[in-house]
Amino acid sequence: MPKLVRITTIPLSLEKLLEGQLSFMNSHYEVTAIAAEKERLEKYGRDNAVKTFWVNMTRKITPTDDLKAVFKLYKYFKKEKPLIVHTHTPKAGIVGMFAAKLAGVPIRLHTVAGLPLLETTGNRRKVLNFVEKLTYFFATKIYPNSFELKNIILDQGFTSDKKLKILGKGSSNGIDTKYFDPSLYSEAKNENLKKELKIKDKDLVFIFIGRIVSEKGINELITAFTKLYEVNSKLKLLLVGPFESDLDPIEDSNLEIINSHQGIITVGYQEDVRPYLAISDVLTFPSYREGFPNVVMQAGAMNLPSIVTDINGCNEIITNNLNGLIIPVKDSVSLYNAMNKLQNDRFFLEEMKSNTRSHITTNYEREQFWNLLLAEYKELEEQYS
Repeated sequence: MPKLVRITTIPLSLEKLLEGQLSFMNSHYEVTAIAAEKERLEKYGRDNAVKTFWVNMTRKITPTDDLKAVFKLYKYFKKEKPLIVHTHTPKAGIVGMFAAKLAGVPIRLHTVAGLPLLETTGNRRKVLNFVEKLTYFFATKIYPNSFELKNIILDQGFTSDKKLKILGKGSSNGIDTKYFDPSLYSEAKNENLKKELKIKDKDLVFIFIGRIVSEKGINELITAFTKLYEVNSKLKLLLVGPFESDLDPIEDSNLEIINSHQGIITVGYQEDVRPYLAISDVLTFPSYREGFPNVVMQAGAMNLPSIVTDINGCNEIITNNLNGLIIPVKDSVSLYNAMNKLQNDRFFLEEMKSNTRSHITTNYEREQFWNLLLAEYKELEEQYS
């Protein structure tokens, strides 16, 4: 069986962004997952019945460590001779594609699920632009996971159009709509969780799922919610995700508000976000940049409309006034107005809820995406055999 290597910087991306995908591919290829964080990676391998290989990588700029990672991967590829190396996330992309090119791996693929460099400036931006171009140069094919992202890549001059391809209607993994299904959650189950979190029956629940960092629009979200709460205290903001204080922390004042505000509930990182979506009414996702956000698809599958920013991915999943609202980036006033509109007009909110799940099941079913990717692999195999 031909060998397929999939690389992400950290195992969390294998667990969440590519959930189930490597196990599916294991029926067609001998799959190896590569990432940092050895113990967590090995657990992922056991849980998903795939081989693993540990390489130390970080999301920061660390040239010496990165070259060590390239050399370790180069030796591994020379020994194992994989047919396909497929990378995700920026650091895994440059390290994996460089090593695969050096080792003569015939099919070198990289998925782009967002461009963190868009939020940087100055010399750091120049370095990241150069690294991005190098990654695309070493790859044989690049897969942006949204149509807008493809346009951004072309506008930035990172590579040529002929190297780029979008699978289906976007996404890196689609969504399992049998798993993200509100009918799995009974009213009694939902009531128990609400009681545990001190959410009252008549409270309207806004939910955010993701890293609690500035670039996810958390500062704007806290500003908008606290202002809205002054007008109507029958609201809750449920924050589901880890705080990151090292790379992109939120403002200290907003951290204090989160910790003390009676309308804001934090539950930290959750392996399973479905119970929290099941008790919520609206996803608020005012991110500055995304690839093709899983959380917006997950919310839709669970019957939640979303308030999203007008960025790639988000503005492809959400159609304004149909299954959500689209607002400008970094605009707490527009976010406030959108949240206010939904808490004031419950008929409009219910109308949007009725459109959400069917849109996701029609366009982003997970197995449909897996089969598209498998077909892509097989087509490339024929070209390079």
